[in-house]
Amino acid sequence: MFALVAILAAGGVFVAVEGLPDAQHLRVRVTEAGPAGPALFVLLYALVTLLPPPKNVFAALSGVLFGLLLGIVVVLLAALLGAAAAFALSRVLGRDAIERITGARIARVEAVLNRRGMLAVLAVRLVPVLPFTVINYAAGLTSVRKRDYAIGTAAGIVPGTVSFVALGAFGTTPGSWPFVLAVTALIILTGGGLLVARRSRRDHSVAVPSTRVDRGQDAAAAKTPSRVSAKAGPSPGTGSKL
Repeated sequence: MFALVAILAAGGVFVAVEGLPDAQHLRVRVTEAGPAGPALFVLLYALVTLLPPPKNVFAALSGVLFGLLLGIVVVLLAALLGAAAAFALSRVLGRDAIERITGARIARVEAVLNRRGMLAVLAVRLVPVLPFTVINYAAGLTSVRKRDYAIGTAAGIVPGTVSFVALGAFGTTPGSWPFVLAVTALIILTGGGLLVARRSRRDHSVAVPSTRVDRGQDAAAAKTPSRVSAKAGPSPGTGSKL
């Protein structure tokens, strides 16, 4: 964490002194690096996904460095690699260690993933503002199968990835249609995901009280026979002797 903060601080100082570098110049430098440039970015991005800080800024940076198409490929590879690593780590380390890493209690996410499986993984991946790292680790603590986790993750992160990479690739021309389309897609994905989450939370809150009422009625019914038998007189076979 300290290393990441130091890198971000150093980047801020560089920008303050030298100014923002030209996007086209950065792409030329990355192209000169050859295949090592995208490969190094994939590894760095995958490592960052194991930590709590937001990852969307790296997706946008990929668009700046590699353009739209290559940037999407790079981010998808890195995100899938990081998601697989976090899933495997959580099954090895266990809940306590994972909560220390993420700094969050993941019981709610775990409950949702356990109930819905691949569909739940797909749904939470479609919402770009949900914490990518927490979902990765939480899924490893559930009964979700590796195949379902992989399919749900691969399909669910595509819309958000394309949108954030497009923001970086066309950030210098915010009036262009790709930039506007990317912003619109992020708003729709975020808004739709929040509405679905609110409806799911409401349905869950309605279901819990009804379950408690049923349990209370069962408990009352279980106690009733003992009270009746206590008030009733002695049974015919055990009458008092005269």
